Amino acid sequence: MSIKHRVTEEMKAAMRAKDAPRLSAIRLLLAAIKQREIDERIELSDADVVAVIEKMLKQGRDSIAQFEAAGRRDLADVEAFESSVLMSYMPEPLSGDEIAAEVSGALAATGAKTMQDMGKVMAILKPELAGRADQGQVAAIVKARLAG
Repeated sequence: MSIKHRVTEEMKAAMRAKDAPRLSAIRLLLAAIKQREIDERIELSDADVVAVIEKMLKQGRDSIAQFEAAGRRDLADVEAFESSVLMSYMPEPLSGDEIAAEVSGALAATGAKTMQDMGKVMAILKPELAGRADQGQVAAIVKARLAG
């Protein structure tokens, strides 16, 4: 089942259960997905939906920090709940060993030896690890392997 279909089914379940906070978070996600589909005139794949969720999670983290700085714990709690709902749709994160194995495979596939080859390696890894690993962490591992 695609992520988009799963989100739609869970929205229906939240409506039946009269779970207003969860329903609100799911509707925000569906609205973001539909907006991107309309803007780009395409049907989003699971990878595209994961990218939408990642963007919303980043915005949520920023909002939580701003709400806490302003002393609005109530609004920060709402954002934190919405983020937890969004996280439930993300793919299972990879372990450090799995990320290292993916990096090793990409280095072998590209024949990368120097820092100038980092772009080629990241171009292979980015779609493979989207939503399953922090891209900054992946870049740091690649950089360490190429520098060492």
